[in-house]
Amino acid sequence: MAESNVNQLRGHADESDGIQEYDNKLPTWWVGLSIGTVVWGVANFADWHILTPQTLASRYDAEIAAAPAPFDVNTIVVEMTPEAIDAGAAIFAANCVACHQADATGGIGPSLVDNVWIHGSSPEDIRTTVATGVLDKGMPTWLPVLGPDGVAKVSAYVANLTPND
Repeated sequence: MAESNVNQLRGHADESDGIQEYDNKLPTWWVGLSIGTVVWGVANFADWHILTPQTLASRYDAEIAAAPAPFDVNTIVVEMTPEAIDAGAAIFAANCVACHQADATGGIGPSLVDNVWIHGSSPEDIRTTVATGVLDKGMPTWLPVLGPDGVAKVSAYVANLTPND
């Protein structure tokens, strides 16, 4: 009867600073995971290169073609009505006071109640600045957060703060 290999030392202690190892079989889950990885790799290769030949560039082009068109900020209409200005004040209080202060005199962001406007003080200029942000100055793009209606209302409120010369 042949002697079993289970729990037998391999005899490399002199080559590896006294560390001894056993010659045991790998666990079944580990072998299964290894085989599964090889099978998945072969299937993935077959899918990408044989069944549906594609490159990363072709997949990128397909995803870009399927993406929705960018939103045109110029379609947002800023109405200077009392209702829009009041709704914009609430949006300003919830989102803008951290940088522009509650009285809009500025802090991290510039003052909105003086005559110095970096990106223009018309309602349309303010709409564009709020919607697209000024990333190099630290102002985020607010259109994804507020939506077109919120951008229009907060723009009306800020335009209402602008002193008339």
